[in-house]
Amino acid sequence: MASTAYCVYCFEVLAASLETRDALTLKQVEASWARYRDSTPAEDDGEELDKYDVGMTEDDEDDGLDEDGAEDEGENEDAAMERLPSSLHLTSISRLQGLSPASHSSASTPSTSSTTSSQQALRETSKSSSKSSSKSSFFSFTRKPQPVPPREQEHPLFVTWNTITSRGHKSLRGCIGTFDALPLSEGLKSYALTSAFDDTRFLPITLSELSTLSNSITLLINFTPCNSPMEWNLGTHGIRISFSYRGRRLSATYLPDVAVEQGWTKEETLVSLMRKAGWSGRSSEWWKVADLACVRYEGKGASITYQAWRDWKSWADKPRR
Repeated sequence: MASTAYCVYCFEVLAASLETRDALTLKQVEASWARYRDSTPAEDDGEELDKYDVGMTEDDEDDGLDEDGAEDEGENEDAAMERLPSSLHLTSISRLQGLSPASHSSASTPSTSSTTSSQQALRETSKSSSKSSSKSSFFSFTRKPQPVPPREQEHPLFVTWNTITSRGHKSLRGCIGTFDALPLSEGLKSYALTSAFDDTRFLPITLSELSTLSNSITLLINFTPCNSPMEWNLGTHGIRISFSYRGRRLSATYLPDVAVEQGWTKEETLVSLMRKAGWSGRSSEWWKVADLACVRYEGKGASITYQAWRDWKSWADKPRR
C-alpha cells in the first residue's frame, strides 16, 4: 500500500536539492513520520488512498518512461510490454545449526596392573566428554538464528507535482515515472527529482515555487496483458498501449483516474491515448491500427500538500530531550 510517508520523502528530497543540503533517507522519514502522526492530531492535508490519487488531466500524465527517462522503442518496447513487474520479494530465513561434538577412541590391550587406573581414566574421560557434549549441545539448541532483514519493496511508480493556487485550483507541474520495478528508496528519490526538473513540458521547479506544490505518488501493480484493447475497467485500471505506426513503435499510458476525471468512454480513452502516443488517424478507425497491444494495471496512491510536509519538517527539526 502506498504511504503518505512516501510523499513526505519526495518533498524532503526536492527541498534538500533546492536548498543544497543532505536529505533524510526514506527509512528515517518513515520512522519520523510515524512518530509525528502519533504525537499530533489527524490532518486532512495528506491522505493515503486505496487505489489512486494523482489529480491528472488529459495532457497531464506522462508516457511510460524507462529508467533513463526515455521512451522505449523497437524491440525494447516489445519486451517492456511483455514484462510484468515483480511483486514484493519474500524474505528468506536462514537457520543456524549447532555442531554435534565428535568423540574418538583408540583400542589397546591393557596390562593387568594398569587395568584399574585405565578404567578410572576412561571414566574421567567419559565424564569430561559428557560435560563438554552437554555444554556444546546446550549452546547449540539455545543459539538464536540471526534475523534476516526484509528486502525493500520494489514497484514501478510515478511521481507527480502539482501547483495549488490560493483558491485551491490544481494544475500539473511535472509527472514522470517508470514501468521498471525499482526499490522504493531509489525510485522515489530519482523520480521526485526527474519529474521536478526534467519534465520537458515545463521549466524546472524552483525554490520559490516549493510552497505552492503538492505531491502525489502512484505505485503500479497487477499488470495484466489484455486480450483486446477493451479488456479493462474504467476507474479501476490504468492502461498502457503499444503499436506500430509509420515505421515506428509508439506507446503511451494513462493512470487509472484520468479517464474518469475526463468523463471519457473506453473508446474515447483509447483514441486520446493513441493520439498522445503520436497517432494521427481518424478516430473512427483506431481499431485498424496494426498490432495494437494493451496492458492494464492498477495503482496505489497517496498525496500531500506542502503545508503538511512543512508542519512535519518543523516538528522533526525541533531538538528532542
